[in-house]
Amino acid sequence: MADMTEKATKKGRVVVKIEMCKGCNLCIEYCKRKVLRSSEELNSMGYHPAEPDEQMQCNACMLCALVCPELAIEVYDE
Repeated sequence: MADMTEKATKKGRVVVKIEMCKGCNLCIEYCKRKVLRSSEELNSMGYHPAEPDEQMQCNACMLCALVCPELAIEVYDE
């Protein structure tokens, strides 16, 4: 029987372009790890943009960036 090894979890970092975000919350809905949340602050257009929750660990799956209709999210491997 082959040895089983645990694959290291990929780590990522989410960057939200706050002024481009219209607060649709699709990224928040699709994030399985709950890395994103709605900001209490408003951007210059009057929307509550998404923001990363620093307490949660992103795995760089990129679902948030893929569902964002405004292309306001970038995901980086760390």
